[in-house]
Amino acid sequence: MDFVIQSDNPEKYHGDCIVVGVFESRQLTESAKILDTASGGYLTKILEQGDMDGKLHTTLLLHAVPNSQSARILLIGLGKQKGYTEKTFQAVVRTIFKALHQTGARTIGLPVADLIVKDKNIAWGMLQSILAAGESSYRFDQLKSKRESSQPLLEKIVFLVNDKFVAASAENVLQQGIAITRGMHVTKDLGNLASNICTPTYLAERASEMAKTYNLKLTVLEEKEMETLGMGALLAVARGSHQPAKLIVLEYRGRQDTEKPVVLVGKGVTFDTGGISLKPSADMDEMKYDMGGAASVFGTLTAVAEMQLPVNVTGIVPTTENMPGGNATKPGDVVTSLSGQTIEILNTDAEGRLILCDALAYAERYNPEVVIDIATLTGACVVALGHVVTGLMGTDEPLIQALLQAGEEISDRAWQLPLGEEYQELLKSNFADVANIGGRWGGAITAACFLSRFTKKYRWAHLDIAGTAWKSGKEKGATGRPVPLLTQFLINHSQSIDG
Repeated sequence: MDFVIQSDNPEKYHGDCIVVGVFESRQLTESAKILDTASGGYLTKILEQGDMDGKLHTTLLLHAVPNSQSARILLIGLGKQKGYTEKTFQAVVRTIFKALHQTGARTIGLPVADLIVKDKNIAWGMLQSILAAGESSYRFDQLKSKRESSQPLLEKIVFLVNDKFVAASAENVLQQGIAITRGMHVTKDLGNLASNICTPTYLAERASEMAKTYNLKLTVLEEKEMETLGMGALLAVARGSHQPAKLIVLEYRGRQDTEKPVVLVGKGVTFDTGGISLKPSADMDEMKYDMGGAASVFGTLTAVAEMQLPVNVTGIVPTTENMPGGNATKPGDVVTSLSGQTIEILNTDAEGRLILCDALAYAERYNPEVVIDIATLTGACVVALGHVVTGLMGTDEPLIQALLQAGEEISDRAWQLPLGEEYQELLKSNFADVANIGGRWGGAITAACFLSRFTKKYRWAHLDIAGTAWKSGKEKGATGRPVPLLTQFLINHSQSIDG
């Protein structure tokens, strides 16, 4: 799907369809008024006949409107003007693309300025529209014997802007939106793949393809190399699986090599049974999404490389399965991590922090500017925050605030949870330096506290995406989050470097 910005008035747009809004009760937006005037009041007559009142998410497709240069006009209900919010806009845009996919239209005119919220600018509206278009066109049917017959027909979205200066200044938003959408699709594809296909070896192969496509530096550590280094925590998780674990490192260099990189560490458990601490069987199929952090690192690097962003980014992905077996790690086992700290494994289903702690210690050798880990880490985070925002914790407040700001800017929000020293007390062990769980209460926080013990030498933040990386139920599938948040953070970071 192509996206362009065109400085033009709605009545002059030539295309298959133009989209304009209607608020309750029958209040036309500015572009709709222009089309209504050009048509001799045709839209007003349609509304007066009761075919549409402007209620939220209602649509009405009109053909051959008098004096319209567009073959169709799609009226979209915006609801009450007073209660029109950012969330409403995002829902409206999704409704628009859902309706358009049910038509034969290929080129669409969208006067986005009419639809955006008062405190948001046109660039934000365009970016959100591109992301919504990408979401609406995404299909994951490559594992079916027959592909879906109804494929999206939309080919081109034209953002209609009546200000040439605004049109010129917003051009870079198109590149960003397209790049982020591609990154989200990569993340979704990896998450949605069956776990017998998306193994640690498969992720290493995909990393190799990315390295060739985008000229990235690739390093893949095998189990023998990890054992030599002393990654006892990561290897403890891999012991029950026949699939060999990998530590994948992808390096993108958009600036001079002397510039410190932002390091992204993504949890890559390609399937999590819980190990000996076996999970309940209900919904266990969704544990293929336990590599959502790894998938988001791949997706973010894709977006960054597509934009050729002037920033250095290193992605580190520790990846393994967590399986029960005769050689599997048992509750009560004590292992030594790469950092030298010993860990008593009280629950083998708290495995994500074990593979992450070795990867976080490994990140030190890249002399990072900051380190951000991304992980579907705890059900406790879902209990605390639901499926709306990502949990955020860390030891560096400026970094945390930068991530919160990026999330606000691109509407992929995070929420900060505390990380006080008091919670560290819950991780005490009688037999090792630290236990891998802290008990029932504050589980998302104690998991982050555990990770913080391996991040003393750099600025660090942790994103718990257990509630936001995928959807359950009828719309089951990976969401592509938090690729928008991470990409916006890196865009902001690159701009701060340039001053």
